[in-house]
Amino acid sequence: MLSKRTLCLLLLATACSLPAPALYAADDPDASWAGKLENDQLLATRAGTRLQGARNWIVRRTADLLIIDAPEGDTHLAIMDLQAPDLESALRTVWASYQPGFARAIKLSTPAPANGGWDSAFNVDYETSPNEQKTLAAFALQKGTSWTIALIDGSDATIAKRGAALNQMVRSAAPLAYQKESFAGRKPQHMDAARIAKLRSFLEEAMELIGIPGAGFAILDQNQVVYEGGVGVRKLGQRQPVDAHTRFLAASNTKGMSTLLLSTLVDEGRLRWNQPVQQVFPGFQLGSADVSAKVEIRHLVCACTGLPRQDFEWIFEYRNATPDTSLKLLSSNSPTSGFGEVFQYNNLMASAAGYIGGHLVYPELPLGAAYDKAMQKRIFDPLGMQDSTFDMARGQHGNYARPHGLDRHNKVAELPMTLNYAVVPHRPAGGVWTSAHDLIRYVQLEANQGKLPDGRQLVSAENLLMRRQPQVSTGNQTFYGMGLSVDSSMGVDVVHHGGSLFGYKSDWYLLPDAGIGAVLLTNSEQGRVLLGAFQRRLLELVYDGEETAMKNLRTRVAAEKAEFSKNYQSYILPAQDASRLARRYHSKELGELKVRHQGKELIFDFGEWQSGMASRKNADGTLTYLTLDQGFAPDPFEFTVTQHQGRRALVTHDGQHDYFFVEQK
Repeated sequence: MLSKRTLCLLLLATACSLPAPALYAADDPDASWAGKLENDQLLATRAGTRLQGARNWIVRRTADLLIIDAPEGDTHLAIMDLQAPDLESALRTVWASYQPGFARAIKLSTPAPANGGWDSAFNVDYETSPNEQKTLAAFALQKGTSWTIALIDGSDATIAKRGAALNQMVRSAAPLAYQKESFAGRKPQHMDAARIAKLRSFLEEAMELIGIPGAGFAILDQNQVVYEGGVGVRKLGQRQPVDAHTRFLAASNTKGMSTLLLSTLVDEGRLRWNQPVQQVFPGFQLGSADVSAKVEIRHLVCACTGLPRQDFEWIFEYRNATPDTSLKLLSSNSPTSGFGEVFQYNNLMASAAGYIGGHLVYPELPLGAAYDKAMQKRIFDPLGMQDSTFDMARGQHGNYARPHGLDRHNKVAELPMTLNYAVVPHRPAGGVWTSAHDLIRYVQLEANQGKLPDGRQLVSAENLLMRRQPQVSTGNQTFYGMGLSVDSSMGVDVVHHGGSLFGYKSDWYLLPDAGIGAVLLTNSEQGRVLLGAFQRRLLELVYDGEETAMKNLRTRVAAEKAEFSKNYQSYILPAQDASRLARRYHSKELGELKVRHQGKELIFDFGEWQSGMASRKNADGTLTYLTLDQGFAPDPFEFTVTQHQGRRALVTHDGQHDYFFVEQK
């Protein structure tokens, strides 16, 4: 549920740089040439800017531009080096070369973190209308009077599918002579009291800057827990502090725990990582029978099968959902890319992995109960994770953090828990409540390669480490394993995984070669901008790195505030032209929508949740309604007025799917 603007921010937020192997080039470097990249390959512009080209993309050159085309042919990255007095002049020149007559208005231009040898960087987003399903953006890098401009011209569907590859290429742009900072070969420093104090101080400053009410965090050094505690409060406006045992929804951090459960079953010989899923669970079925038969156990959690995200179904329709219907949803999900071709995150596949694992342990129980019991007995109890649970009632009892986010006035406010109940039927992918105290014990097991503090081997090192084996690339020197991510871009491995639910953002981090780890749990939507900065600050402290974490964080926070302000300027309140709407709509995938008024405010009621709405006039004359509540800022759900099969309708998009709400009489 990313807006195009946020997608671009995520893709382009940080420029990095590359080592210098041989360049991919024609024999005559001045000649135009074309070619498909058979592997990820270092490319260079004529002026020497380097970037990491992505496998299967097609490279061509014009007199001025290096153009890299997606395999689908509808998405292009065009890069040009030039001299220009300012950003506006540079953009005009590059667009004139790439697309003469280009006349789109700039929607928003904001500074971005400038790393990788650049003096400054800017994200630029251009006006488009929802029905175009198109992204037009630019990433501008400046060094002195020289500019490198990367234009993004693509379909939302392809960008949603190939976002990791696009991310890799744009983020890797670096000047020819730049030598990247690397921690390879550096001696790691202990996270002693002084360094822990610095990390806590960073966290306190960052939370105040961003507006995060509370966070739990813990530190591991030499595979031993050396700190656990909290910063801030559990609920805005109250004094109850976050401590080591405060529970947060850890969302997708559940995935690695679910694959740990699978590892115990592989140890026992009840599963093989390369075993077809249908051999152990015959009811497993995707939208393609051929692909269903090919899917192995490891593929359930590798984000490498080509299945796209299918989150709208479970966000909109969860009241009567169960673990069985979670598995059934997969039967409507078909791949949009080949096995291992691109990174496509799919929560339903990870949900299936956990339920199948639980079923093998307790086949006599319903799927949900079997999974919950298997996780309790095999993971939580041995690790002493007494705060952790999948029970929503228990999770919200006593010492727990409330969710927060931005309200429609860009103010931090407590959010309703309503939408977080959507994860319950799919909880192996993201439903765990846990604390800093508990989550660091999980990281400790990862650090000790499956061994408990008392010396017992909970899971074999072999099968624990199999989860870190590369399954699909997620960028330059980063990849996804089985419910885990590994980032080697700074010369040392960082094993981690993020988590995101409504009002909760989290991550855990392990530097396996240093024996150092950390966990961070936040009770805010805005926690998402902190997770990467926290990882960077941890690396800075362990390896005495250049201190860029806070500087880059300030730049990103300023950009997000500018984005919210710009978006809000386009909103019409109260929403206009509501008389054009039907009273009731139905979507075969997303269920019922009732339209009603509460005073002057327009309300869209989806049954499970509801929101006040704004309206926006689009450049193509269409009208869009946008959600204002439930913590969607700055990325609201958008519903554009249209016709479908001769009836009034509203359409919303998730990148690779169109969902029509059609008028009901």
